[in-house]
Amino acid sequence: MSNISEDGRQKIPRIITFRPSYEEFKDFSGFVDYMESRGAHLAGLAKIIPPPEWVPRKSGYEIDQINMTIPAPICQIVSGKQGEYQQINVTRRSMTLRQFKELAESERHQTPKHFDYDDLERKYWKNVTYISPLYAADVKGSLSDPDLEVWNIDRLDTILDYVNKDYGIEIDGVNTAYLYFGMWKSSFAWHTEDMDLYSINYLHFGEPKTWYAIPPAYGRRLEKLVDRIFPESYHNCGAHLRHKMTLVSPQVLKQNKIPFNRITQECNEIMITFPYGYHAGFNHGFNGAESTNFASKRWIEYGKRASICRCRKDMVKISMETFVKRFQPERYENWLRGVDYGSHPEEPNKICPAPPPTLNKYTSPKRKSSNDSETPPESAGNNKLTPSNNVSCPTNCLQKRGCSVAMRDEQSEVPPSITCTTFKKIPRVVLHKIDRPNAVAAAAKHMDFNSTAVVKLKRVWQDLPSPTTGNNLLTNGIIKNTKRMRFQTKTILLDEDE
Repeated sequence: MSNISEDGRQKIPRIITFRPSYEEFKDFSGFVDYMESRGAHLAGLAKIIPPPEWVPRKSGYEIDQINMTIPAPICQIVSGKQGEYQQINVTRRSMTLRQFKELAESERHQTPKHFDYDDLERKYWKNVTYISPLYAADVKGSLSDPDLEVWNIDRLDTILDYVNKDYGIEIDGVNTAYLYFGMWKSSFAWHTEDMDLYSINYLHFGEPKTWYAIPPAYGRRLEKLVDRIFPESYHNCGAHLRHKMTLVSPQVLKQNKIPFNRITQECNEIMITFPYGYHAGFNHGFNGAESTNFASKRWIEYGKRASICRCRKDMVKISMETFVKRFQPERYENWLRGVDYGSHPEEPNKICPAPPPTLNKYTSPKRKSSNDSETPPESAGNNKLTPSNNVSCPTNCLQKRGCSVAMRDEQSEVPPSITCTTFKKIPRVVLHKIDRPNAVAAAAKHMDFNSTAVVKLKRVWQDLPSPTTGNNLLTNGIIKNTKRMRFQTKTILLDEDE
């Protein structure tokens, strides 16, 4: 497929929509290969309209019948101007799916009236910094029937499963399914998938999603743009797009000559993102989607050369050893030595060695066992652990929330025979809610920084050399005390939301 038009200009790959028959649809990996043979990967994103015979959930989507709690919905606070924004996610208290739906359909968060999708898109970018929405993202679980054999997102049976088969590791949301419940204006910022993997997103029910996608060949242009727009973020982390905090409008992309596509995903449609395909988007209203990552042999070179965020402890890093050893055996020894010269698939003219395996720090949630009597059940999943001895584990492997072994990159090199170790607890700070009235009053008195500041200021005022007495202009106190959040403390008081 030629990317050069008749007038000599480079054509921008466009998103392809596929409508397979059920027979074509049955073989997941085979159909992904077919899509790539049609050039779908060049756009970084493709849409699939499944055949009518494919019904992932036979019981339907009555909210009251979906017994689900959202453990940590996030409030998305967006700041910025003129199409260049940063998004901060603040965790809110847990709620049921019914409560989330009621909030999404409330007057404050409901979808505004609009003529068409273009009109709704304009309203999104015009109001992106106002009325922060909630997003129930990264909810572990699946809405698909357990006996679904065809395109079951929770078990796609691709080569990414070797992470589990070889190492016994499940990475939540990467090789298991995550659920996403959205409301109007809830967004997903510009990013590629962890380790530049593929992803699949199925919209089970509800309002549509708008997607933006940049062809992988132009991914470096976006990275250079956001590095220039947000120099402080770039200075702090060379891979800051991995933080999923950056929103850049289509208008800014056009001004900087970065090609992109937009598409709307309707209910019962599937989106596939391809390796190193930057994408972003927003929800039109209350909806529910299911997503996970997967891999193919074509991904391996992307994974070997994927950018890694080293400033955060929850970033995903998957060991590439099993993939290189299985599918690139002729390059395995050179890769271990750091002399596996080649190019990133999207930068064919830039020859450099693929990063070799590295020695890692290991951290992981501790899993409860019969020998863990000193670990309270409610805190066992939150302990950070460090290596001790005796348990072997694959080299250079890292995983997301809730996994059994996680590793962090460092700079020193290690042969693949290195094994990791058992884990022991280290001290940690716990933020908890105080329920007893006396304890609340005592803690509030102890932590009332406002009154402390008043006393100190009065002392300073009295020590000032002045022949006359001044007037106190701070009649309401020095600080407006909401008691909702305290910084640099070990205890946080939480009032019930009104």
